[in-house]
Amino acid sequence: MDKSTQYKIFNDPIHGFLTVPKGTILDLVDHPYVQRLRRIKQMGLGYLVFPAAEHSRFSHALGAMELAQRTLNNLREKDTTISPAEYEGTLIAVLLHDVGHGPLSHTLEFNLIEDFHHEKMTLAVMRHLNKEMDGALDIAIKIFTDQYPKKPFLNQLISSQLDIDRLDYLKRDSAFTNVYEGSVGIERILKTMRVHKGNIVIEKKGIYAIENYILARRLMYMQVYLHKTVLSADKLVRHIFRRVRELIKAGDDLYHASPALQFFLENQPSAKKGIPTEVLQRYLQLDDNDVFQSIKYWQHADDPILANLCKRFQSRSLFRTTFLEEKPSQKLADKVQAKTQKALKNMGLPYDEKAADYFYSFDESYSEAYRYENEGIWILEEKDTAVEFSKAADTKNIIALTEPVVKPYVVHLKSINF
Repeated sequence: MDKSTQYKIFNDPIHGFLTVPKGTILDLVDHPYVQRLRRIKQMGLGYLVFPAAEHSRFSHALGAMELAQRTLNNLREKDTTISPAEYEGTLIAVLLHDVGHGPLSHTLEFNLIEDFHHEKMTLAVMRHLNKEMDGALDIAIKIFTDQYPKKPFLNQLISSQLDIDRLDYLKRDSAFTNVYEGSVGIERILKTMRVHKGNIVIEKKGIYAIENYILARRLMYMQVYLHKTVLSADKLVRHIFRRVRELIKAGDDLYHASPALQFFLENQPSAKKGIPTEVLQRYLQLDDNDVFQSIKYWQHADDPILANLCKRFQSRSLFRTTFLEEKPSQKLADKVQAKTQKALKNMGLPYDEKAADYFYSFDESYSEAYRYENEGIWILEEKDTAVEFSKAADTKNIIALTEPVVKPYVVHLKSINF
């Protein structure tokens, strides 16, 4: 049979030609829930710092699925038994692993729904699709939730310290930001993967590619994901939505460009006891456009605080992020608040303590390049024994990358110094 009749081809700037199997998987790719990912930026607000970082979660989903195919094919060549149903189930789980993300990816993740994580929504979407497709996602859901005990390595390809998701987004994000320190030797990692006692391990010849992968993660967090301007933009959007909720609570009738977004702003449902069907359906109507369009309208709001915050976002007149050597003292907090109030007064804006709270924020960034406790990367030694990576690595410098990096910071008006 001509293979062109079995697959649809997508051209990807990162991995080249991507082959998407026809049938259930292609039906899922074409489904509105997955097509919605075209309208959600993979890096959220990162485009405000890196102009070319406009790529979507859709391209990431396809790229990750392609890497999953290559990995499964490689594992089969190394005599790992993977049935056609398990093969398809793994690809489906990888394709849908981010389908639960909301607008701007992580920025508003905990703002729209209480007691929420995007993986909860992903699972709810997968179950909804499974009903719609008469149980076609049964195995995919078991693999995604790590409830497929026969072959735990399939879940490890989706969620682990060395999963397909990370391999794709590191390579993709480093390319679109032009931060080549984040580039990862994907092919060598995939080729040296194998299954040992039911788990994913890396052959010893791949150890340097793993070192590069962990270092790339650290550098991408430091230079890209936790860039000071990205942190500033993130806080600004969060403050905008906090102000909108405050105004709605006070009875203000704000114009809403998006009925779906209006639902979450007025209700803020909870996912503690699950995700109701209405919440699921309204959530899946949301994408980045809802947020951008609303902010565009709100810059003309009667409320001077909301209008100012939205104009800042529209014109990229962001706050400044200043990293601190230690956790902020009460003295520093009082100083920043006083200077913010004085600056707001000079700008003709409300300047009481409550108003000032929208124009500065203390927080801390957190990054963890590698976590070896309970879920490490394992290296297969010559004697057919697996050793956790930090013990197998030749260089002791890699051990330093297992330590989380926590950096306190303050986001504030550019006009104030302290």
